[in-house]
Amino acid sequence: MWRILKYEYPVALWAVFILVLCLMPMQGDSEHLPLFEGFDKLVHTGLFFVFAILLIRGRIQQQKGDEYHFATFVKIILLAAILGGGIELLQWKVFTYRSGEWWDFFSDMVGVGMSIFSYITLCKVNKLR
Repeated sequence: MWRILKYEYPVALWAVFILVLCLMPMQGDSEHLPLFEGFDKLVHTGLFFVFAILLIRGRIQQQKGDEYHFATFVKIILLAAILGGGIELLQWKVFTYRSGEWWDFFSDMVGVGMSIFSYITLCKVNKLR
């Protein structure tokens, strides 16, 4: 049990960070922030990009190799979908001062897809050298 958790604690900490950040109330009026319209979606994409990268890193360290398997990526996508979907459901039903949006969930999944694509691409480039 400890062997698995040893490599996954950064992921757990990052997931807690995402939960806290996505469920805390916004301070002030968000309409007056000097940010562009899609900034929220960009933040979701970045948070879940890092989440998936940490999952991939933990899995590589756990198996002590850099080979990737299709099943591993499916598990990462499912775990990220559960986290992202859970956050949006919590925002929609429990924390009503926040709004749950499908586009936020889509942005979460785009971040996960970007991280998996990046890992596969970099892994193939390193194997060609």
